[in-house]
Amino acid sequence: MSLRKNVTVDWIRREPARAKMRIIVKGILRKYGYPPDLQAAAVQTVLQQAEALSSEWSITHGKN
Repeated sequence: MSLRKNVTVDWIRREPARAKMRIIVKGILRKYGYPPDLQAAAVQTVLQQAEALSSEWSITHGKN
């Protein structure tokens, strides 16, 4: 499952959409053996990066 495929236009403002993104990130971190005690900070970092990239993702999403 990828973050990019789950981006919606308003995911930053909608808490249910943000929660879904957090679940996806946590699953990816677990899949690749990321240490559980560092996951909270990693999830925050990934979501911040996703926010920065989301406008580009939502524009190009329909083209993929």
